[in-house]
Amino acid sequence: MAVPAAASVRDTDRYRSPAVTGLADLLDRQVRERPYARALVVTGERVPLSYRGLAALADDVAARLSRAGLGRGDAVGLICANTAEFVVALLGAARAGVVLAPLDPALPAAQLSARLVALGARAVLVGPPVNGVALPVPVWPLRVEVSRAGTASVTLATGTALEVPSAADELTDRDALVLFTAGTTDRAKMVPLTHANVAASVQGVCTTYELGPDDATVAVMPFFHGHGLFAVLLASLASGGCVLLPGRGRFSAGTFWDDMRAVNATWFTAVPAIHEILLDRSEREYPGPQAPPLKFVRSCSAPLNTATQRALERTFGAPLLSAYGMTESSHQATSEPLPQRGQLKQGSVGRPTGVEVRVVDRSGRACPVGVEGEVWVHGPSVARGYLGDRDGTTYTFVGGWLRTGDLGTLDEDGYLSLTGRIKNLINRGGEKISPEHVEDILAGCPGVAEAAVFAVPDAVYGQLVGAVVVVREGESVGPAEILRYCRDRLAAFAVPDRIDVVADLPYTAKGGLDRKAVQAKYAP
Repeated sequence: MAVPAAASVRDTDRYRSPAVTGLADLLDRQVRERPYARALVVTGERVPLSYRGLAALADDVAARLSRAGLGRGDAVGLICANTAEFVVALLGAARAGVVLAPLDPALPAAQLSARLVALGARAVLVGPPVNGVALPVPVWPLRVEVSRAGTASVTLATGTALEVPSAADELTDRDALVLFTAGTTDRAKMVPLTHANVAASVQGVCTTYELGPDDATVAVMPFFHGHGLFAVLLASLASGGCVLLPGRGRFSAGTFWDDMRAVNATWFTAVPAIHEILLDRSEREYPGPQAPPLKFVRSCSAPLNTATQRALERTFGAPLLSAYGMTESSHQATSEPLPQRGQLKQGSVGRPTGVEVRVVDRSGRACPVGVEGEVWVHGPSVARGYLGDRDGTTYTFVGGWLRTGDLGTLDEDGYLSLTGRIKNLINRGGEKISPEHVEDILAGCPGVAEAAVFAVPDAVYGQLVGAVVVVREGESVGPAEILRYCRDRLAAFAVPDRIDVVADLPYTAKGGLDRKAVQAKYAP
């Protein structure tokens, strides 16, 4: 069953998505029409930076990169936290025609080096908090100074760039970004995204949530992944909104609500793990009537259990909208709509946003409504393939369709519900069990904050169902009580064969559950 892109957002006379063609012209309309409006609020002192000021800094960086001999199709890395340096480097590289590849500053030097070499980066721009890292390409420190008076300047120490082919000469002047998928050094895939991919993604996000100049948010998610980059930074700037970058360029639960109040935020987006943190701390930290009125809260990048969703809505007084996407689709592919634009359906990740979504069986045939299959995505935000990985491209990108590896169903209204990852399925004596579904049930048990489900090798059944849970502070629920809760809500074969209570769970840099770490620690 294919759902046309037109079904993703209802037509409205009130809203028009920003007319951008990519990263290079992302700020142009705002600079013309609202030059002194806040684009960013930066540093621990929460200093505003205007659209005009941000554009001037980006132009300065573009000129410096051009003078250093970099041009269209050249690849450059960026290692930086969510600071002004990141934003200025991103927009400056785009204006110079350079393809930028953001990397996680927390990665070990060996992994950073491997990714830069695989990319064929001619140099790497380094902003705070990175200092003195040894890498196999020229390291160009970048610093941005913003005064309380609103004046700003940039320092970029360029040198001689490497003469290397970028990603086996696969990049072109149409490319804007290369993002790395989650994975180990030798498995992380490189996803090239064109300016057209970027524009389609940004327009889809802006239209879904009707973002505009009156909106503001706080950057919770890191910009080196699509969630923070597209949904927070680029969509806000394209629509004329404001983004506060927390002190030291990283999310802090302790300052979050003060940050939200400082910019009078109208929305924010995060992964479920961060939503859980905010919910757990809300009794002592949520400012209640003093909190800015939120238009909506968004969740993406991992499944959010229904119990947490409803608790967040009650606490924050705003609808929580679940979204779904991946790096290969330039982030968002589906989302629940704003309440005035459509239904909110329990367990759904919404309707397509600017793309087509299809659920297919093992033969690639469309599944009937309500029948589980693999989720495929097609549209202008979908990447053309992977760099330097012909086999991976052939398998994942089929006739313009992206095979996501996710399992799901579509209902009669085109709403997508995810049921798990194909590679995560547990095979217990021939019964296929989705760990994500079992985790959702576990998380609904009173007293349980988080849960992880994994396969345990077994000589008789092949695999058994193992689970570890984190209990909320002050609660005393134990494995026996949790098992009784599960038996009333799961098929007998899906009930965990063992449950252990642990202090915490491991998460990836992207904010999703680190299943490899869970398996390695708890399955043996």
